[in-house]
Amino acid sequence: MMTDGLAPKTWLHRVPAGFKLAGLALFSLLLLPVDDWRILAGVLAVVLAVYAGFGRAGFARLALLRPLIPLLVIVGGVQAFSSGWHAGAVVSLRLLAMLLLADLVSMTTTMSALMDVLAPVFNLLRPLGVNPRKMALAVALVLRFVPVLLTRWRAREEAWKARTHRRVPVRLVAVFLADILQLADRVAESLDARGFDTVTADRQRKRS
Repeated sequence: MMTDGLAPKTWLHRVPAGFKLAGLALFSLLLLPVDDWRILAGVLAVVLAVYAGFGRAGFARLALLRPLIPLLVIVGGVQAFSSGWHAGAVVSLRLLAMLLLADLVSMTTTMSALMDVLAPVFNLLRPLGVNPRKMALAVALVLRFVPVLLTRWRAREEAWKARTHRRVPVRLVAVFLADILQLADRVAESLDARGFDTVTADRQRKRS
């Protein structure tokens, strides 16, 4: 999980958190069905150029990916062995591009900004007994579990292909999103057990 912010501040810090989250969701959905390694390599090159534009701080951030390189090599190698080098390259490039995109959002957006964007969405669920602030924090934390989410998606994708030998359908994305929400709910329960509701209520009383 890559959570530290990027210093000094960059132009990406000034982009509203809502736009960044929407862009991340859109790009992730667009990358999932892409099976051409050249397109994925081009996307990765653009993302790396953004990191390079941050100077030393950007290169230092990329250095944090070193522990993930063996995982990418193993995943790509297994896929290459079973389905050819093209499939291995596609898997590795897609995972790396999605990871870097998510990290761009994570390192240029504060936790409070993420919560401010997500809280109004969960306000719609308040009549059902949902604590919007707690759920917003839970989802914001889940967004930082990029490697975990990528591993879960990869497991679902491999299971589908092993059973059907067909391309992953769009409905599998919906199942994956439901899995993410369940993870967020478990995180919320953990926060509740640690007294998050009490802390939030105290802060709200002080503000009022």
